[in-house]
Amino acid sequence: MKSKASAPGKVILFGEHFVVYGVKAILCSIDKRVTVTAEKTNERKISINSKIGKLDLEADKSIFEINSPLKPFYYLANKAIKNENSGIHIEIDSEIPLGAGLGSSSACCVAGAAAIFKLFGEISKEKILEYAIEAERTIFENTSGADCTVCTYGGIMEYDKNNGFKKIEDEPNFQLVIANSNIEHSTQSMVSNVKEFENKNKEKFSELSELESKLVEDVLKLVKENKIDEIGEKINQNQKYLEIIGISNNELTKMIKIGQESSFGAKITGSGGGGCIFTLTNESNLQQVLKKFKDSNYECFSSKIDFKGLNTF
Repeated sequence: MKSKASAPGKVILFGEHFVVYGVKAILCSIDKRVTVTAEKTNERKISINSKIGKLDLEADKSIFEINSPLKPFYYLANKAIKNENSGIHIEIDSEIPLGAGLGSSSACCVAGAAAIFKLFGEISKEKILEYAIEAERTIFENTSGADCTVCTYGGIMEYDKNNGFKKIEDEPNFQLVIANSNIEHSTQSMVSNVKEFENKNKEKFSELSELESKLVEDVLKLVKENKIDEIGEKINQNQKYLEIIGISNNELTKMIKIGQESSFGAKITGSGGGGCIFTLTNESNLQQVLKKFKDSNYECFSSKIDFKGLNTF
């Protein structure tokens, strides 16, 4: 018996880093997906196959013994067969660049939880999300669950630490061009750097947090009205705040300049220091933006907002 599920990646549109300090963030899922196929086996083993490697282990091992980026899948499979006399084989196929801040690990955890647990009966999206967040915590202990949530439900979402998640029902008509710096970066390191900035510049950081909070509220109104020019201006303003708190560098600045000159707006998405930037486009300038990045030898692709979220089949 086989089960298959796919989940989208994500982009943080507004609020990265400031969200740690209580400011609201806006995320959206994108139409690049991870697909996971799970199959019951007779032997009580868990085997996982993906482009980034393989894992082939007996069941019932402690998750703390496993040193592999595939351990969220082991965690999920081991949980699913706890009271079963069977094993699981898992195949992973991803369209999402790894380590680029586009939610690859979250999409893997969501699609993995859905494919694996559906082998043993029907399961709700709420339960899949719960398992996915548990699995993601095996690699990112302090995850907020925001990424897994938007990968599960799709569309655009607002999130803050105090009130959790709220889906934005509007479906604005814009596209993104996502460009990858291919610079390796550590989210933990960038979060620490921002904390250091906050400690040394309390008043300035408080002022920036208030500005970001107002900007996000303005954007929520603009999304309802589908005002792409004004959303682009807010994206550029948000980028200025990210530069002040120190998460940009020369390469990212160069990419942002290309994006801002050819699209409605451009900024870093995610922790910064590397990874990706995105630009806001529509049919009027999409091809022009893609050409600008390709002419400058950057890896890039266009993406629409994914409004489906998790899909099981």
